[in-house]
Amino acid sequence: VKKMQLPFSPNFKFSEFLSKATEVREWNIQGLPSDSFSVENGLLVKRGNRFPLMIDPQGQANKWIQAMEGDDTLKVLDMGMDNYIRTVESAIQFGLPVLIQDVGEELDPALEPILRLTRMGEDKRTSIRMGDKELSYSPSFTLYMTTKYANPHYRPEVSIKTTVVNFAVKERGLEDQLLGIVVRMEQPKLEEDKDQLVVAVAGKQKRLVELEDEILSLLKNAGPDLLDDEVLIEALQNSKQTSEEVKEDLKITQQTEEKIDLAREGYRPSARRASICYFVLSDLGRVDPMYQFSLDAYTSLFRVSIEQSRRNGAAGDGGGGAGGGAGASGGTGGG
Repeated sequence: VKKMQLPFSPNFKFSEFLSKATEVREWNIQGLPSDSFSVENGLLVKRGNRFPLMIDPQGQANKWIQAMEGDDTLKVLDMGMDNYIRTVESAIQFGLPVLIQDVGEELDPALEPILRLTRMGEDKRTSIRMGDKELSYSPSFTLYMTTKYANPHYRPEVSIKTTVVNFAVKERGLEDQLLGIVVRMEQPKLEEDKDQLVVAVAGKQKRLVELEDEILSLLKNAGPDLLDDEVLIEALQNSKQTSEEVKEDLKITQQTEEKIDLAREGYRPSARRASICYFVLSDLGRVDPMYQFSLDAYTSLFRVSIEQSRRNGAAGDGGGGAGGGAGASGGTGGG
């Protein structure tokens, strides 16, 4: 891009471009990990044109989908269940979300008509043929699929018909997740302030967009002589003043956010050690299956180790209790 001298944003982030901060925050509350890798995966699940097939050995995507869609409407199925296709057919007609978990490397041929559909209202069809049945089709229907295989081998046509998303936790992603746990336990006010800043920044950015839309609307409906339109001129002056105030507030808010992020970074060595320890212990499962354990069990041990670690005398030392927690976490996991 630089060589061709094409215009670009130097600080471009895929996750920020396709999402709103408040939306991502809501996903995090529902159980989606807050690291950038998981957020990008969440965007692929929500924005993709094909129904998602999620590689989910740690079960993080499964929990997030169930919390996001809610137990009242979501139909959680397994391909081994009797007549699960009937439940899918019912969901298609009533526009309900369906989660098929523990999918293998071969997808059920009965799902073929569904996998040909597109999402986001792009498919204008009103009916779908499932076997010998003609069903009415609701565009609000959504299908999610998850597999516990860490490295499944799907045929190329599966990648064409679905959006394959890899939710398997990575070292950097787990480090960010554990960092959030450490900071929330050691300095809960830092995390609360960060959450409040996310809401504040999103609200101010939304206000800026509303002002721009208002100005465009006024210009579109203005008469031939713009200078004689007093309503337009007054609105432009007010919008300009408000816009400057919002931009100034936004600048101060972003500076505050940078200070909070800098303070959180003091706990990163603890999170990094705990993340490395998890993957070392995870590899022991290759030696003998008896060493296998879940990510939930590890994070629980990590929390317990932080709570039980002895705080040193320097209360102002940011990494004291957290560092001890990481070490204790590793020792407990090894045992």
